[in-house]
Amino acid sequence: MKQGSKIGIVCCSNGLRPEQAETIKMLVQILEKSGLEVDLSPYLYGDENGQAGTARERAGALMKFYEDDSVTDIFDVSGGDMANEILSYLDFQTIAYEKKHFWGYSDLTTIINAIYARTGKSSVLYQIRNLTYDHSQSQITDFLSTTLAGATSLYDFPYEFVRGTHMEGIVVGGNIRCLLKLAGTPYWPDMREKILLLESFGGKLPQMVTYLSQLNQMGVFKKVNGILLGTFTKMEEDNCQPDMAQLILEFAEKKTPVAKSPLIGHGTDSKAIRIGHRLKLFSAEENKRIYKEF
Repeated sequence: MKQGSKIGIVCCSNGLRPEQAETIKMLVQILEKSGLEVDLSPYLYGDENGQAGTARERAGALMKFYEDDSVTDIFDVSGGDMANEILSYLDFQTIAYEKKHFWGYSDLTTIINAIYARTGKSSVLYQIRNLTYDHSQSQITDFLSTTLAGATSLYDFPYEFVRGTHMEGIVVGGNIRCLLKLAGTPYWPDMREKILLLESFGGKLPQMVTYLSQLNQMGVFKKVNGILLGTFTKMEEDNCQPDMAQLILEFAEKKTPVAKSPLIGHGTDSKAIRIGHRLKLFSAEENKRIYKEF
């Protein structure tokens, strides 16, 4: 992406509410002021059921941006429940061919992981509406310096190890509830030697036990190289015990390293992370050891 680039804005999950039109207007103003051209999907706002067009129409709007050579990146501004509805209507051959990235979070975990599973291409777990919220200044700075100036600040998230000292692998996953919608479908990513990212907005202990049990029964925890936990908003708000870090240790293999970050997830201060991209994480102690050896 560079100054003058055109980006597409889509809504592949639940449609936005009418009152969110001001947020989209503000977002467009920020992006255009930064020298970007913005093209909006005609299917952004939902009806009383939250549907913004049919699945075929939403998929068509997304594919139109993939087929438009002038569009460099595609940003989804939605979330909710219905993104997986469009998977059957996507042309993954075209997506694989085009050199552009898809950005979205939450329910868009389904599309992001499907793109990786079917094409091997990476996408970005990030909500671009963060540019308009309470951390807008830092978000705008990180976003523009990363996308237009080649910096990495949007992808530089803090983390600490819960167990182990390092992990390496291609990142898959995202929102735990939405990721599991892909189980048993052709869009489920190969978990072998991956870093599994898990985060969530809703859900407390019973829901997390359910999700982790399903992942365990699918054999996922025996395959991955490491587990990276983002934020679990409702659990953290209610100070649920055991917390997600303690809970994951009960399910993960004893040898599997586990790390956590307070800035990956649904927070308005969240950083971005590339799904389908290789990542290396080291504990502070391991970094010191490596530095001394070097």
